[in-house]
Amino acid sequence: MNSPPSPPTTFGQLPPSTWPGERLGLPPAGPHSVGRVGRRISALLIDWAIAVALACLIWGYTLLNYDGFVVLAVFVLLQSVQLAALGGSAGHLLLGLRLITLTGERVGVWRPLVRSVLLGLAVPALVWDSDQRGFHDKIAGTVLIRR
Repeated sequence: MNSPPSPPTTFGQLPPSTWPGERLGLPPAGPHSVGRVGRRISALLIDWAIAVALACLIWGYTLLNYDGFVVLAVFVLLQSVQLAALGGSAGHLLLGLRLITLTGERVGVWRPLVRSVLLGLAVPALVWDSDQRGFHDKIAGTVLIRR
């Protein structure tokens, strides 16, 4: 006699979400829903442009000739500080996004640092689940939502 299947106990055993954020208890759209790809990429471009501009101002680079590692370091530093202090980077805030923990609390200091370093590595940000959370968010225990 076969016993009924046991309920899923981990995210790996759960079926894909119907909408991004469903498994996290977030609404399908509107305020507090998962920030969608277009806004996230646009925010990333804004933040990268700010990092390039700061690197050019501080180290005397030009927009066509700068050290990518210096810009990356500035980007990671800006992300860490802004996420911890404001709950979002300049790009996030301009586009109506904010970063929270899975329980909806402020992110504190260590989560933005871990998330920003992993984002700087790029690969973790390119691996997503059906809730549109990158590996960098999964490790940090965060989710980027609409305000």
